Amino acid sequence: MRVLLKIVLDCEPDAAWRAIRSPGVLGEVSAPLTVFESLEPGGFPELWEAGDHPVRVRAFGILPLGDQIIGISFPELPGVRAMRDTGRGLDGPLAIITEWQHTLTVAPHRGGRTLYRDQLRFSAGPLTILMWPLYWGFWQWRAIGMKRLARGWRA
Repeated sequence: MRVLLKIVLDCEPDAAWRAIRSPGVLGEVSAPLTVFESLEPGGFPELWEAGDHPVRVRAFGILPLGDQIIGISFPELPGVRAMRDTGRGLDGPLAIITEWQHTLTVAPHRGGRTLYRDQLRFSAGPLTILMWPLYWGFWQWRAIGMKRLARGWRA
């Protein structure tokens, strides 16, 4: 199943690119619906690096959703800068997701702004159709946060 966002951000592409690679921005656009806690020694890196990043996820900061791996890569895609997460849930409700591919891209847009695309492809077997509305709603929440924060991002 797929969830897709396509929005224009009021910031330069370099600023948006730095922001989407920031675990801090992930936290800001996800809260309070979802809170991520790094399980890496030393906590989150300043910017995501390629590789696996273990996290603990809680709904509203209290309800355990489980531990997961955020599996970061930077695929080369034509005309855009891209970051992809192909992680997986390790336990709890997150472990029912059997396929996860989250791709974020930025590209220049008119007026020095940024075209931002955020696509999630996921599967949870027969539960996929029940989970889609939850992810769709969460992605709309993320879009609101991205638009709000982008005005303050500088390269």
